Amino acid sequence: MTAGTALVLVDIQRGLAASEGDRNNPGAERQAGVLLDAWRTADAPRIHVQHLSVHPHSPLRPERPGVELHDAVRPLPGEPLFRKRVASPFAGSTLDAHLRELGVQRLVVAGLTTEHCVSSTCRAASDLGFEVVVVEDATACFGRTSFDGRYHRPDDIHRLALVALHDEFASIRSTAEVLAELRDGRLSPR
Repeated sequence: MTAGTALVLVDIQRGLAASEGDRNNPGAERQAGVLLDAWRTADAPRIHVQHLSVHPHSPLRPERPGVELHDAVRPLPGEPLFRKRVASPFAGSTLDAHLRELGVQRLVVAGLTTEHCVSSTCRAASDLGFEVVVVEDATACFGRTSFDGRYHRPDDIHRLALVALHDEFASIRSTAEVLAELRDGRLSPR
């Protein structure tokens, strides 16, 4: 493993925990923690992202306990933390410059929620020329009612969000596949 692949943990915060509503992948935070441990062991670049919502009813508002990062992925001293108020951590931040300074060419992305900030992160990263891998079992989303009043299950939304990213903006892998690629050195830059 070289510095060419960074782990990006997007909005894995208490307010988006599986217990907060109809959500898929209840083990997503645990899987993200497994990835983080592997990146720490490899001393490879890791980036934490925290959403500070401006929406009045969001559990991720700065004054609410839900804004705190989940225990499974708490940054250690010295691990970069990028805070944001919009969907993509690249918007209005120095994240792109930070990654380039480290020589990062590929991002492995885990986080919440799949169809929102994970998708925005992947699309922006791809547009900036990064190769992106999304870890499907270390991401999750909530069920939602659409504009026409129909309810959509979280597994369906999750799957469709991954389908929309696949081969266009990112490759989709499981935690086990990413860890195998990390062990085999296949996550180093091409």
